[in-house]
Amino acid sequence: MSKDADANINQAALEYHEKPVPGKISVELTKPTVSQQDLALAYTPGVAEPVRRIAKNPDDAYRYTAKGNLVAVITDGTAVLGLGNTGPLAGKPVMEGKGVLFKHFAGIDVFDIEVDASTPSAFVDTVERIAPTFGGINLEDIAAPHCFEIEQALMERLDIPVFHDDQHGTAIIIAAGLLNALEIQGKRLEDVRIVVLGAGAAGIAAVRLLCNMGAHRNNILVLDRQGVIHTGRENLNPFKFSVAADTQRRTLAEAMRGADVFIGVSGPELVSPEMLATMADRPVVFALSNPVPEIRPEVANKVRDDMIMATGRSDYPNQVNNVLGFPFIFRGALDVRACCINEAMQIAAVHALKNLTHLPVPAEVLRAYGLDHLESGPDYILPKPLDGRLREAIPPAVAKAAVETGVAQMPWPEHYPPMDSI
Repeated sequence: MSKDADANINQAALEYHEKPVPGKISVELTKPTVSQQDLALAYTPGVAEPVRRIAKNPDDAYRYTAKGNLVAVITDGTAVLGLGNTGPLAGKPVMEGKGVLFKHFAGIDVFDIEVDASTPSAFVDTVERIAPTFGGINLEDIAAPHCFEIEQALMERLDIPVFHDDQHGTAIIIAAGLLNALEIQGKRLEDVRIVVLGAGAAGIAAVRLLCNMGAHRNNILVLDRQGVIHTGRENLNPFKFSVAADTQRRTLAEAMRGADVFIGVSGPELVSPEMLATMADRPVVFALSNPVPEIRPEVANKVRDDMIMATGRSDYPNQVNNVLGFPFIFRGALDVRACCINEAMQIAAVHALKNLTHLPVPAEVLRAYGLDHLESGPDYILPKPLDGRLREAIPPAVAKAAVETGVAQMPWPEHYPPMDSI
């Protein structure tokens, strides 16, 4: 039945992407073009004066072009979803899909760009050269460790936000859900022992963010395919070395003993029921491998009745879904023309997400998910993606952090609530 279901959705997806026209996004006009005068203003001679203004003052591009609401979603195709290194062209459906989410949830326009680059430096050079077109850069599906090098280089070279969603977007949603789960379990981030399975972009970014929010580095064990990343291992790249622990534990089973939190960003069914049974009382389990979690909820629930669990899937409670973050984070950054998306802005997004979960859920959200009731608790530690309040809560929080940290280049938006009320 599972294979039949997969075949059905695969065929439906092909038809969805092909008809009535190929692809999922297009360019739309924002100005009238019904008269000769309209065309004269849209092109020649009308474009001449905006060109002259921008040549004198580059910031005028934000007044006279779409730059300020335009994000590039860019990949090299080396880590496309769970499919691996498919190459840049095969990643295009994913990049178009990202464009759909940006537009639908936050009203942000997207050009998807697939770069055929043989080295990280070639990729960086390409993106740097095309960056003047955009108000922000969303890096996507780039394999570790090159993703870290690429993002850092572009952040240093560009004066617009550069954000690798597979790193920071995932880390932000994990952090928001984890804070709520720990609160329910009566535990504190500062005290808990955390196991992170997966040392790619998401895993390392999650460790960094959680440490910046108060988790103790000595309480975190990170594992890759070779086991626990420890200080005695040789030939660690700088990014794995930054999460290496001084420990005698070597295997996942050893790491899981007594752990309060498990975060899986790795592969299917890598956690056994026996491992889960050895965790501390009232554990938090984020099994985020997609489509098959590190341990399936139906298996985990037979072992523990005191845990809170999240997955990456929409058919289980507590989906950790990046769409809760990146559209709204960019919306806030663009609205104050931030030159970056810094750590303070990321943490502001975490707390905005966390706090939204504690508010009463509107009737329209319940209807969208076929629910009669939903409130903060073990099965609701993150907002639902179709909750319209995400656009009201996250962008102002992100924008406020940008202003307070001095990276905003525009006044507080008039359509936002007063900054002191956020």
